[in-house]
Amino acid sequence: MTEARLRTFVALADSGSVRAAALRLYVTESAVSAAVAALTRDLGVPLVRRVGRGIRLTPAGTVYAGYARQVLGLLEEGRAAARGAADPGRGPLRLAAVTTAADQILPDLLASFRTRWPDVELTLEVGPRRQVWSSLAAHEADLVLAGRPPADAAATVLATRPNELVLVGAPDVADGFSPARTPWVMREPGSGTRASADAYLAEREVAPPRLVLGSNGAVIAGAAAGLGVGLVSRDAVGAELAAGRLVVIDAPGMPLDRPWHAVAGAAPTPTTLLFVRHLLDAPGWTAPVRAGSTGGPTAG
Repeated sequence: MTEARLRTFVALADSGSVRAAALRLYVTESAVSAAVAALTRDLGVPLVRRVGRGIRLTPAGTVYAGYARQVLGLLEEGRAAARGAADPGRGPLRLAAVTTAADQILPDLLASFRTRWPDVELTLEVGPRRQVWSSLAAHEADLVLAGRPPADAAATVLATRPNELVLVGAPDVADGFSPARTPWVMREPGSGTRASADAYLAEREVAPPRLVLGSNGAVIAGAAAGLGVGLVSRDAVGAELAAGRLVVIDAPGMPLDRPWHAVAGAAPTPTTLLFVRHLLDAPGWTAPVRAGSTGGPTAG
């Protein structure tokens, strides 16, 4: 049961076909089939079955794929920890961030960090809330920037920053705002902002018309165009508010306090801690206060 076989099986599970997995891994289709057959023999249970021209995981394969991702993630995390321990300024750092954080919070931070530590090997994954927390759980990310971590997550909060969700709309829409009747433009299901909007409306037992748009930028543009009101991070609409294209609506219960969190796994790598120290030098970020704590994160 080798690392190469595990990577092949995960690629097959993600892509759904032998051909796509082979293209992703730059190997032959026969090599993919052989690796999966070898894993099947090792485990003694079928992992995949053919459906038409594609491949579908069996129940056993679905369970095993989750473990395989964690094993591969741990191997990468171990490599990152070892290289970072030798020299944090030359280690790898795998960041994952929700869309709003990637758009509004990270660009300046990454630019200044790269200036200070140019030899750190940075990668960034951007996705919805569910995706980035899954990446942390599978050890595929060293640090997540998002809202509050799920209650069942094995996570270490290393820094927080205030974040207000505000309800905004074009001036004429805001003038006639009605919680039950004014349309809302919303993010897709799975977004943290969408979850906050759904919870807000459910609490007030109102069901206004909804228009689902595919990105944070689309929600802001749609609200500015008069399609409806949108719940967004104040960080994301500074230019629109200053220009008067959007205004903040003084709705009941608004704004919502949804602070940003910088979160690692149980054992942050030295390079992760190097980035967190840089983060804590930026305006607004603070280290969480823990019992017995005498200071912020260190880089080892």
